Amino acid sequence: MLSEIFTRYQYELRKNNAFDFDDLIGETVHLFRAFPEVLAQYQQKFKHILVDEYQDTNHAQYALIRELAQKASLTVVGDSDQSIYAFRGADIRNITEFEKDFPGAKTILLEQNYRSTQNILSAANAVISNNFDRPSKNLWTAAGDGEKIVGYTGYSAHDEAQFIADEINKIHAKSQGDDAIAYRDIAVFYRTNSQTRALEDIFIRSAIPYRVVGGTKFYERQEIKDAMAYLVAIANTRDDLATRRILNVPKRGIGDASETQIANYAERNGLSVRQVLSNVADLGFGPKIATAIRQLAELMDNLEAMIPNENVEVILRSVLDRSGLLESLRNSKDPQDEARVENLEELVSVAREFQRNNPEGRLPDFLNEVALVAAADDLDDESGTVSLMTLHTAKGLEYEAVFLTGIEEGLLPHRMSFVTPGGMAEERRLFYVGITRARKKLHISLAMTRTTFGETDSATPSRYLQEIPTNLIDWRESGSSSSVGSSRFRSSLSRDDSSGNSAGTSGYGGTPSTKEKKVWSGAISSVRNNEGLQLFVGDKVEHSDFGLGTVTATAGEGARQTAEIQFESVGAKRLLVKVAPIQKV
Repeated sequence: MLSEIFTRYQYELRKNNAFDFDDLIGETVHLFRAFPEVLAQYQQKFKHILVDEYQDTNHAQYALIRELAQKASLTVVGDSDQSIYAFRGADIRNITEFEKDFPGAKTILLEQNYRSTQNILSAANAVISNNFDRPSKNLWTAAGDGEKIVGYTGYSAHDEAQFIADEINKIHAKSQGDDAIAYRDIAVFYRTNSQTRALEDIFIRSAIPYRVVGGTKFYERQEIKDAMAYLVAIANTRDDLATRRILNVPKRGIGDASETQIANYAERNGLSVRQVLSNVADLGFGPKIATAIRQLAELMDNLEAMIPNENVEVILRSVLDRSGLLESLRNSKDPQDEARVENLEELVSVAREFQRNNPEGRLPDFLNEVALVAAADDLDDESGTVSLMTLHTAKGLEYEAVFLTGIEEGLLPHRMSFVTPGGMAEERRLFYVGITRARKKLHISLAMTRTTFGETDSATPSRYLQEIPTNLIDWRESGSSSSVGSSRFRSSLSRDDSSGNSAGTSGYGGTPSTKEKKVWSGAISSVRNNEGLQLFVGDKVEHSDFGLGTVTATAGEGARQTAEIQFESVGAKRLLVKVAPIQKV
């Protein structure tokens, strides 16, 4: 099938006298090899060739360079330890075997680093040294050791995200004086896009302005909007926008023309689109389309009947399974659809968390809560926004403070790398890239449990964490985790190290030496619609989880007002007033 598609695609290109992007190089190589006299002209034209990011070149690019460089001086710049694009055709052998391909080549190692502190570089060196068949090099800096890396073992993804938010607010606070770091100089990295949801959720509640670089915010992703449209359509049968969105999602043969006919009929007769679906015989469709509409109407009726008696998680699972949304993505050959499945699995986790926090909550309550979070206005801050991005997107960038999240088996290294030749080495290079993006502050975090498709499972620390000397990291741990399997988790990280443990802990992810607080500061709060509530310095408030507190500072107004609140139980918190579960007392 694929060969037939490719053959037809090439035929259409030729028919239209067109090249695609890959042809610009591939056909050029073919031209040079088929017509040596043409190659000779270009070899005369280019006497010196410089190639940057050589570790990311693919075979076609390599072949082009080989042809042109036969009579020219060739200089390539690259770092084999940053070769992370094998999934799009990059071949690390192009740089690791460069001296073999070009005998007599001189290699110059650029080992002095002008970006990061030595503690950060030492961690990176220790990790990447575990990759074999690489040119040996050791990064160093004259900038000094700098601060220790901060490690954090959270109980859950939300706990991890809350720690990150609290740390960001600390290093950004005006109380830091000249050491305060602007939001624009802070970045949070993750392996998969599905990890953003917990981060976005907590950042909104903590009034931290952020942007998703090279991606889309969680609730704005197509597959999330599709699933939410199903939920809205069964909760509110007169919501025509939601119903129209899911008419042909996934594909069921109800095209644009049919959708328009349904919508026009509904408008002419004063009906909702949902009502029209139940009276398909009046529309005069052919048997195929009529059957598809009838089946959709039956599905919607059955799902709607679940609302009074079933919790949100069960309803959402039924939507994903019975609508065919999940099946269509899982059967897709598009690599991006695997990430879309992960995002839908994360949405199920959202439903489970809602049910845990709101045992009596029903679908309309869930939709209201999601709407409040998803519709929160982007916050303005003169110091910019925190950048959220995947590790692949982070390559080539640098930030004053970097947070590496989800450093667990199955995430980093990603589970797909377990069965991919060279996959584990490339994932280690990805970790190395993430570490070396940080200038001054580096945080590494992980969770003891991850919720996937609504199922909460124990997570295992990444094997790469054991490759960092313990004296480089100051490990911290969630105050809530001491009674929930933390000893097992710590033991999986621990190893003998003559350098001893970091101050304030009892080892990797060890129990903090300080006394545990009675209230967990990382608790996941519910949201509340506080539209119209204005807070002023000195106001006393009560939070549903954190208890009593005093407002110490405010910023913004209306839907964008934020408040710094000093709570008696958990200390200072920065909250977005519009959605915070607080009330004046």
